[in-house]
Amino acid sequence: MKLLTLNTHAWMEENQLEKLKQLAAFIDEQQFDVIALQEVNQSIEEAPLSLDDLGSYYSADPEIVIKRDNYAYVLNRLLSNAYHWTWAPAHVGFVKYDEGLAILSRTPITDTVNEYVSSLRDYDNYRSRKVVGIQTVVDGVQSWFVSGHYNWWNDEESFRGLWDRTTEILNPLAPAPVFMMGDFNNAAEVRGEGYDYALQSGWSDTYSNAAVRDEGHTVIKAIAGWESNAEPLRIDYVFSNKALQVQSSTVVLNGKTGAVVSDHFGLAVEVKL
Repeated sequence: MKLLTLNTHAWMEENQLEKLKQLAAFIDEQQFDVIALQEVNQSIEEAPLSLDDLGSYYSADPEIVIKRDNYAYVLNRLLSNAYHWTWAPAHVGFVKYDEGLAILSRTPITDTVNEYVSSLRDYDNYRSRKVVGIQTVVDGVQSWFVSGHYNWWNDEESFRGLWDRTTEILNPLAPAPVFMMGDFNNAAEVRGEGYDYALQSGWSDTYSNAAVRDEGHTVIKAIAGWESNAEPLRIDYVFSNKALQVQSSTVVLNGKTGAVVSDHFGLAVEVKL
């Protein structure tokens, strides 16, 4: 099973359409089974799409309106073979966007989860955070795949509380395999904060279990939220609710394996269920 997670920085990149085409070409080449995306934006003022336009979209909430420039929708239309997909907004991003989370799956979606993990639910505040996930069958095993984008450890609504709520939502999905994928905004290099807290709660980092892995750094410069950063960071993860056989964990979309399409690199993981 091949997984990809990427914070897309959607519609905030220079040459965004060209980068979307590069991402689509990379997905076509790699044939990932499930893809988790964060910072998946659509313009608040853009026109909505009709249900007939949405193709293999699976709604996580009947109130969600997909706009014409929804990044996941545009990406899916560029793929040689469209994926099943879902998307849900969490808050206003970069002043003018509905910012949310998306999951794309080669196999049909049978159920979704779409829940706030922050106590804050003010749509105009970026600290309002959700998780969005899907249930699907991959390699004959019914599993859950969830995308999340978290606050920092010392934020006014800290990662710790968000992760506690995440585990409350996801633990009942066991004994099925559950994969929590995304931008955690907590560096693996820092002890006693979010990364250690996630591991102490019983989750397993596929990177640590991988037979083949690189340095794992998905951010190597100063970016939004890490404005003073000058060190390579490992802040994007694929966690699992149980230790599994992981063949590889590889940083991609970094200019070496795939083009750079965002301010984050992607993380690709191969797992045997």
